Amino acid sequence: MSTPHPLASGPEGPDALRPLVDTVLDALREGGRARGGPLPAGGPEAVAAAVVDAVGDVLPDEGDPDALRTLVRAFAAGAADPADPLCAAHLHCPPLALATAADLAVSALNPSLDSWDQAPAASALEALVTRELAHEIGLADSLITTGGTESNQLALLLAREAHGGSVRLVCGANAHHSLPRAAWLLGLPDPVVVPAPNGTLDPAALDEVLTRFPRPVLVAATAGTTDAGLIDPLPEIAGLCAAHGARLHIDAAYGGGLVFSERHREKLAGLEAAHTVTLDLHKLGWQPVAAGLLAVSRPRDLAVLQQHADYLNADDDTEAGLPDLLGRSLRTTRRPDVLKIAVTLRTLGRTGLGALVDQVCARAREFAALVQEHPAFELYDRPVISTVLFRPAAATDDTVAGVRRTLLHEGRAVLGRARLDGRLWLKATLLNPHTRPDELAELLKLVEGTPTR
Repeated sequence: MSTPHPLASGPEGPDALRPLVDTVLDALREGGRARGGPLPAGGPEAVAAAVVDAVGDVLPDEGDPDALRTLVRAFAAGAADPADPLCAAHLHCPPLALATAADLAVSALNPSLDSWDQAPAASALEALVTRELAHEIGLADSLITTGGTESNQLALLLAREAHGGSVRLVCGANAHHSLPRAAWLLGLPDPVVVPAPNGTLDPAALDEVLTRFPRPVLVAATAGTTDAGLIDPLPEIAGLCAAHGARLHIDAAYGGGLVFSERHREKLAGLEAAHTVTLDLHKLGWQPVAAGLLAVSRPRDLAVLQQHADYLNADDDTEAGLPDLLGRSLRTTRRPDVLKIAVTLRTLGRTGLGALVDQVCARAREFAALVQEHPAFELYDRPVISTVLFRPAAATDDTVAGVRRTLLHEGRAVLGRARLDGRLWLKATLLNPHTRPDELAELLKLVEGTPTR
């Protein structure tokens, strides 16, 4: 029986893909034009109705040859486009075209990094790239993850096993929600939460906690909070951990990309003192999701991840020289996300990536200056990375929330929200290096002229 549709790989794969890729690109363009802005207008009900209309029968008796164009067009028309300068709510970056193109090769060949015979080149490439990225932040090795949540969970797992099966998490009130959730998933005691006045962990309060609580302890600091992009005082925290014999994890999912910038990498001083570091390149790395890493200072800690499955890493195969990959992740089937990362690093180099980091940080400073100079707005503080918090002056929290929802419902702008100092702020996370000053001014003008709903 012949295959009814061509495959993506094999000798005929590229020729089969070429017209399909053209169809996808045309549909993306059509969908973007239909959307006409940073996100679709009408809110959740309107978007859901458009999707239902485009899909029709999810599993019809007879297939639809136009489904690729129809569904991609609907997908694009109903998307929040991170490349639109008015889409600035989250750590949701517009991916580089070259990284996206590299990702196509991964989808076509479909390797899986659970055994060498499924991904020979990918396994070698991952080993090279993960070591180099770890060295870039001053650590020894790193693992590819799906992002900050998996990396943070893995960091807690390594800490627990390094201390014989139990460790107490100590983290700031500003820590990412994935850290206490990871403690719960791993059966660890409730975390000790240290005050974070002004959005960053208080070293004096941490010293008191470390003095009071018995070891073993894992301290989790943050380099780039999700609400305001703030960085904890890492050198002081590292010094306290060393003095008290505590293990240190730094969640640099957001801020870790500053390491590529000569201008901004000094903000990460102290990163090299950590036992583990979380880094996401689908934030300040402009990669398609997913592109996370967990860097480690002691590769021997990774030995606890090792598993044996005879069909994947039989003893005689490993003795014969076939690499054993099961100890490189909590996952079994695993996509080689390293290819797009490697293509980006090689193409842009440290200088090119650093320039992108510098550009988004500069855009954030420019937007903050616009807010500060405008009498109708209040600025939370100058941005540390690329996040700006602001709000209409004298507005209530209900007004701030209503302005954001109105802009979303009308499809005009995507802004986030953050609660700091007991008040609700609008959040602009600027990750598009091509954003222009006039577009920043337009974003502020939209907020100013938006009634609540």
